[in-house]
Amino acid sequence: MKALTINAERLNTRIFELSKIGKLGSTGVSRLAHSPEDKEAVLKVKSWMEEVGLETRIDNFGNLIGRWNGECSDEKILMVGSHIDSQPYGGRYDGVLGVLGALEAIQTMKEQNITPSLPIELVAFSDEEGSRFNKGLFGVRGILGKLEEGELDRKDKNGMTRRESLIEFGCDPNGFLDSEYDPTTIAAFLELHIEQGPVLEAQGEAVGIVTGISGPLWQTVEFTGLAGHAGSVPMPMRQDALVGAAKIIIKLNELAAKVPGAPTVGTIGSLEVFPDSRNIIPEKVRFTMDLRDIDERRRDEIEKELLIEFEKVAETHGLTYTISEDTRNEPRFCSEKIKNVMRIESKNMGLNPPELMSGPFHDSLAMSYVCDYGMIFVRSKDGISHNPKEYSSPEDISLGTELFYRTMVNMATEKDIVLISNRIQETV
Repeated sequence: MKALTINAERLNTRIFELSKIGKLGSTGVSRLAHSPEDKEAVLKVKSWMEEVGLETRIDNFGNLIGRWNGECSDEKILMVGSHIDSQPYGGRYDGVLGVLGALEAIQTMKEQNITPSLPIELVAFSDEEGSRFNKGLFGVRGILGKLEEGELDRKDKNGMTRRESLIEFGCDPNGFLDSEYDPTTIAAFLELHIEQGPVLEAQGEAVGIVTGISGPLWQTVEFTGLAGHAGSVPMPMRQDALVGAAKIIIKLNELAAKVPGAPTVGTIGSLEVFPDSRNIIPEKVRFTMDLRDIDERRRDEIEKELLIEFEKVAETHGLTYTISEDTRNEPRFCSEKIKNVMRIESKNMGLNPPELMSGPFHDSLAMSYVCDYGMIFVRSKDGISHNPKEYSSPEDISLGTELFYRTMVNMATEKDIVLISNRIQETV
């Protein structure tokens, strides 16, 4: 194993310092998008970017952007980064590694007197998680002009709209057009991230090369029945919305697990019951459904089977239901050219990283529609993420960041390797 070029102590110190903002217990983090904690973290990272010598700005979507012009500011941009917002019950590494690891890579380039042939922009994207307004990848979709109608009217659990939270954050929702990019000006996107799963640990490897991202389908469901006294309405006469929801929850789990060894996953992550009383039959139940697969056709077949189950459950229990779609994306695959660069640099480091799919989506998912992209994973202890127990060791983080650094240097200094795609732009 060759010696590291990056400053591992500096990187891990910054990760620890950022985890103090929105600290949850001894190891957790809660920094919801556009919140005061999110703003404080953005300003902290902004100050570090400026210390490194980057030109910084916070755009109207809440994205933090640091730019290094390089030798030619008119060349297409090599974009790097991730996010620093978190889940309400999150860990200190999710997203953060991709931002601070990229910052460390840029700082190391400067210290090694390496000047990129093209501009490098480091972005801490706003609201990747989607936990506050049930719609993720907000900032990255924003700069690409891919926001959907009504997104600013989405409300959090306290009734605050996205528009209100952005204004409170210091953004101007009326100025979105000023913050959008011409997609043809972006050459490629690189993202470093913790794995958030158990594969690397099971294989005994610190670092992995990502081959693609599973296609997520997010939906919000509401069942409506009839409230009644829990002690007086006979069981055959009930219109219990929670019983209907429970049957769908079980069915989703069964369908997602029906193909042995398949990477299909289905999750009900949020559930609200009305009137939410011990002795009242539930009249309304609202819940989220998250279905993902690398095989889009298999995912969509499960969706069809689930819709049949909805009809059966509604008829059996005298319920009505609505299903609203929050997110639907097909699987997106990483650039072979970028993976080849990573393979070469891994070999130079004495690493033999596995190549694996990503079940979770990332900012790379949206970027994949406008440019080639590549991702590097770092091992997660016990595969745990979106949890205060989330942990990646300083040693693993350093190895992943070193591979990221070497990949970035390779791409930023060799114009024939810079992945300027001439393909027709697709629609997110």
